[in-house]
Amino acid sequence: MNIKDVNFGILGMARSGLAAAYKIKELGGHPFISEKKPEKDIDDPHKIRADFDCEFGGHSDRLLDCDIIIISPGIPLDIPILIRAKEKKIKLISEIEFGYLIKHPESKIIAITGSNGKSTTVSLIHHILQTAGFNSILAGNIGTAFTSCKIEKAGIDVIVLELSSFQLELINKFRPDVAVILNITPDHLDRYNSMEEYALTKFNIFKNQKEDNLAILNYNDEYCKKFDKKISAVKKYFSLDFITDIFYNGNSIIFGDNIISIQRSSIKGPHNTANIMASILAVSPFKIRNEIIEKALSSFVSLPHRLEPVAIINGIKFINDSKATNTDSVKYALQSFEEPIRIIMGGAGKGEDYSVLNPYLKKHAKKIYLIGDARYKMKKAFENIVDIELFDDFEKSIIAAFSEAEKGDSIVLSPACTSYDMFNNFEERGNKFKQIVLGLGK
Repeated sequence: MNIKDVNFGILGMARSGLAAAYKIKELGGHPFISEKKPEKDIDDPHKIRADFDCEFGGHSDRLLDCDIIIISPGIPLDIPILIRAKEKKIKLISEIEFGYLIKHPESKIIAITGSNGKSTTVSLIHHILQTAGFNSILAGNIGTAFTSCKIEKAGIDVIVLELSSFQLELINKFRPDVAVILNITPDHLDRYNSMEEYALTKFNIFKNQKEDNLAILNYNDEYCKKFDKKISAVKKYFSLDFITDIFYNGNSIIFGDNIISIQRSSIKGPHNTANIMASILAVSPFKIRNEIIEKALSSFVSLPHRLEPVAIINGIKFINDSKATNTDSVKYALQSFEEPIRIIMGGAGKGEDYSVLNPYLKKHAKKIYLIGDARYKMKKAFENIVDIELFDDFEKSIIAAFSEAEKGDSIVLSPACTSYDMFNNFEERGNKFKQIVLGLGK
C-alpha cells in the first residue's frame, strides 16, 4: 500500500496509535492524532505536539477531513465522531489492518487469539522459530505495536501476532498465513451484547483466509466447533481429551508420526499443554525438527504475572497470577494446585458470572480475600462456599492473608478481573503485589 500524501486520522494516543502515526509519517503520509483525554493525562504530550498535528480533550470535526481513520483498540465504534465518519463513508481500520497493508509481502504471519493463553502461546511460537533459526518478530497485544516494527522491509521471515477481540473488530483484508483460536470463554461482556457476538469477533481472524492458509482450533471449545464451517482455510485441531490432529497421551504430544516429549518443558498444567499443542501446529508449515521443538520447550522462560512464583516466606509461597483477568484463567490457576490456597481476587469486573468458580473454589481455596470494585458482587457469588473477607486496600489484603497463613500454604493473586479500578494495567498490579510481598520478607 502506498500511503504517500494520504491523510490519516488516528483515534487514541496509546501505544498502537502512536506507532501507527510514526509509521505513517515515516512513509510519507499525513497523520492527525485525536485523543479524548485531556493533555495533562497523557504521557509526554509536549513531544507528541512537537512530532504531530494533534488534539487533546475530545474528537473534533477535523477527523472527518481524513481519508482513513485508524482506531485504537478498546475505543467503542459507536461514538458520535465515528458514526458521522461512517455516514461520510470514511474508511475505518485497526492498527493491525494498517500494518498488514504495509508489511513486506514475503513476511509470513502467524496470528493468535483466544480468551486465555495468548501471550504464552505467541511467546512460545516466537521462541521455537528463533531456536530453529528463523528471523521472527513478536508484536500485537503482547505489548509491541505491530507498526512499530520494520514490517515494510524485507528480511523478516515470520511475524507472530497476539490479537485481542478489540484488534479484530475492524478487519478488512488482514489475512494471516496461520491463524489460531486457543479458546473462547466469557470475557469483555461489558462490550459485547452476547457470547456469540464476542466469539464471532474472534472468528474474524479467519475471515480472509483461503485454501492455502492454516486455521488451528481447540476441539474442546464449543464455539470453535460451532462456527468452524465459516473457515475456508485448511483446519487442524488440538485437544486434551480427544484424538485429533495433535493430542496429548498423558506423557507426550502426538502429532502424526511425531512423538514430542514435554517432560522438560518449563510451563506446566493442562492449559499450558494445550498452548504447546497449538504452538506446534502453528509452526508445522515451517518443518521444524522434533529435537529443535523439544529444545525450545526446555529453554522457554515462563512469562511474568502468569502463576509466577514470587517468594517463600516462613514456609508460605506467594504466587503472582495478575494476568488472570477472567474466570476461566482463575479456574486454570485453581486446578494447578494440589493443596488448598489463599486466593486474592477482585478488581474491575467485566460482566462475568463469578459463580462458575464455586466448585473450584470449594475444592481448592482455604479463604478468599476480595478487593476492588467487584468485591461485593463476588461476595454474593461466593457466599456459603468458602470463608471470605473484603478489603478496600490491596496491601491490607496481602498482609491479612500472610498473617493467617500457615507453613505450607500458598497465597495466590488471581483476580478474575481487570485492574483498572486500582491500577493502570495487570502488570502494574502484579508488580505491586511482588513489591509488597518482598517487603514482607524483610
